[in-house]
Amino acid sequence: MDVIKLTRELGAAIQQDERYLKFAKAREENEKDSELLELMGQIQLVQMNYQREAALENPDSEKMAEYERQFNEVYDKFMGNDKMKAYEAARHEIDSMMNYIMQILGLCVNGADPATCEPEEEHGCGCDCSSCSSDCNHH
Repeated sequence: MDVIKLTRELGAAIQQDERYLKFAKAREENEKDSELLELMGQIQLVQMNYQREAALENPDSEKMAEYERQFNEVYDKFMGNDKMKAYEAARHEIDSMMNYIMQILGLCVNGADPATCEPEEEHGCGCDCSSCSSDCNHH
């Protein structure tokens, strides 16, 4: 039995899953959205200006505060975009699925029966939050 071959088959199955398809579509929509791309450019510019100021021997605290204010303003617009909201929701679904899969694999590596092992669900997403990147805020 070739574990790598089976992993590739699992990868192909994941790419056929409804959650993955929704995520891929949302990602593609974001990549074509000129407003999001412009906001991303603004975020990067503000970050660059902030970092440049922070690297100075005596950074100007007023400039730093202004860059932080600008960043928060642009970031809020970015995250408030409907396409970005759809992307984040789809990303959360795919993250939850992958966390669940990884927990099953972890149980199997620790000797659990692959046919019957079931990760414990503490709050619906199947993760324990210690290594979670889903931003579900269920800590």
